[in-house]
Amino acid sequence: MINLAMEASSFHRTNLKNQLITNTYKYNKMDTEEFKQQISAYAEWKSDLISSIQTYDEWLDDNEMADAEISLRLIDMLDALKSDHITIAFVAEVSSGKTELINSIFFADYKRRLLPSDAGRTTMCPTELMYDKKEDNPYIRLLPIETRLEDVSINEYKRSPSMWTRIDLDISSADSLAESLQEVTKVKMVPTAEARRLRLFDDWLHSNTGSDSNPPAEVEIPKWRHALISFPHPLLEQGLIVLDTPGLNALGSEPELTLNMLPNAQAVVFLLAADTGVTKSELDMWKNHIQPYRSARKKGLLVVLNKIDTMWDELKSDEAYRKSLSDQVRKTAQMLNVPNENVFPVSAQKALVAKIRDDAALLEKSGVPILQNTLMKDILPVKHAIIHDNVVADISGMVESSLDIIKNRLSRIDDQFQELQSLSGKNKDVIEHLLTKTREEQNVYLKNVESLQRSRRALSQNANAILNKLSPKSMDELVSLTRKEMSKSWTTAGMKKGMSMFFDSIRQSLTEASEQADKTHKLVHTIYRMFHEKHGFADIKPKTYTTRRYQQLFDLLYEEAEMFRSSPVTTMTEQSFVVKKFFITLVSQARNIFFNAYHDAEKWAKTVMSPLITQVRDHKKEIEKRLETLRKISESRETLKGKMSELEAARDTLNKQKDTLQQMLDVFNRPLTKDSSDEAA
Repeated sequence: MINLAMEASSFHRTNLKNQLITNTYKYNKMDTEEFKQQISAYAEWKSDLISSIQTYDEWLDDNEMADAEISLRLIDMLDALKSDHITIAFVAEVSSGKTELINSIFFADYKRRLLPSDAGRTTMCPTELMYDKKEDNPYIRLLPIETRLEDVSINEYKRSPSMWTRIDLDISSADSLAESLQEVTKVKMVPTAEARRLRLFDDWLHSNTGSDSNPPAEVEIPKWRHALISFPHPLLEQGLIVLDTPGLNALGSEPELTLNMLPNAQAVVFLLAADTGVTKSELDMWKNHIQPYRSARKKGLLVVLNKIDTMWDELKSDEAYRKSLSDQVRKTAQMLNVPNENVFPVSAQKALVAKIRDDAALLEKSGVPILQNTLMKDILPVKHAIIHDNVVADISGMVESSLDIIKNRLSRIDDQFQELQSLSGKNKDVIEHLLTKTREEQNVYLKNVESLQRSRRALSQNANAILNKLSPKSMDELVSLTRKEMSKSWTTAGMKKGMSMFFDSIRQSLTEASEQADKTHKLVHTIYRMFHEKHGFADIKPKTYTTRRYQQLFDLLYEEAEMFRSSPVTTMTEQSFVVKKFFITLVSQARNIFFNAYHDAEKWAKTVMSPLITQVRDHKKEIEKRLETLRKISESRETLKGKMSELEAARDTLNKQKDTLQQMLDVFNRPLTKDSSDEAA
């Protein structure tokens, strides 16, 4: 049998074109241990980043350059990094081998099936596998399915552990651990009326699937709505989260998956059966719940054709098998509109067997190592880029501002040193003249500081105008009005009009906030430029505030809202549930985007002038020291030598500070790996 892993790598490189290249292509084998090492490298990079931010915080304190707002910004960054994680989501219809693939990629070290993966249905609720650093003992937390009746999101429930059923895990026994994990497969029978209330039974769908006209008295539903599994697996300890989604209509019935969890995942793995390809229900799932949220990202969306072992046939020639597999990959790529190289034929079950038995040949043949290699190459650079955009760019800007201030101090010390050198041998009249000139400079400077205070008041008014556009109070008023209008509407058209009004109002507010921010930036730059040109301050480019990121997030959410509004299911669904679903998912997400935009604008308004204020304080102290020095020199020539020695010592200290800041910048701008820097380029 031809080595399948070699074949897979070859046809990925040549876009298939209906046949595979021969097995001369060799790939660099990627096993689970290498994957762990890559995750470890990412964790180490993030740890260095956290350490450098803490060092910078201490540096600000030591050099009297800290203020409350900057300290809060640094605390926010550290909290974000410490709670950061990498998420890989696995999505598929029922019985696709999705959980088996998770076992084979991440948990084969346990030398058995850790997660339940028997024939038929397995995972019955969305399940997050992670490591909870705040808890001493591993556990499963299970959210009862009845919580679907409440107007509360899963994320909100995560902040209330008492609402979950907890089962402690015994990690000393693989058998006991596997048995406990069976809980995520549990179902129960409930009256059909209760299933309707939980929105887990749809009369319209029932009548259109060829079923009997009368619905059954009882139906089977999942016992749990969501599961959190925490245990100390090496990958999970370093921040990996594996999201295992159930099949059937889980994505549609639990919209938080599509509106929050899937969009925030660094990689989404969509599984299909290799022998059947893309079914109608899978194509609907792809178009409605996956593709819209991954379209903004070029990487991180992988399609897996699982169970290729069902196509292994000793009665079929190798050439016939290769052509059959090639055709299936090509057809799948065409139907889903993805590149051929994003489709991976694998056998999850054979990969798990191979890892348990240490069978290298079977592991290669399973195709899973190539998938693992791609996951590693996709998720780490993507995550690195996200942190760079959200954290590194911000902290680097702060450090660069501090570095500019230190360089400016060095420049002024050099000027003062040269000035004192020129005074050697000068008579008292010359020194008095310089003293008078410095006093005049001080008076001009103080007038400009008064002008700065007026400019800051104008800046405050402009910043408040931005905040007013993004006010949480105005958002709450809009939410209340929308709920009122939708609830009293007697028609589906009226409800849809209310949804449209809500999103159009938010989009308008974000646009107006962006326009106001542009005006405010011009004022800020004018203030900075004045002090640079008149007093030689460092030419610092102040940080700008933009709503662009929030507008992009909102545009994606707007697309989902349009799909929700125009969906025939929405038209056929009971009005009260439509309103509840709209608010618990779409409105909740929009509110979060709006609040984050407001929070960032508020932080920006409080800190944008900090670098300039630091220089104003420096310049004031410097003029006062010069005046004091000139007075003492006028009285005693011995003072001149002492002051020159002080300046030399200060210069040495500043050069050390400059080197320290430069080292921090080197850490912040360090690529994750050589490969990741190539990816960024």
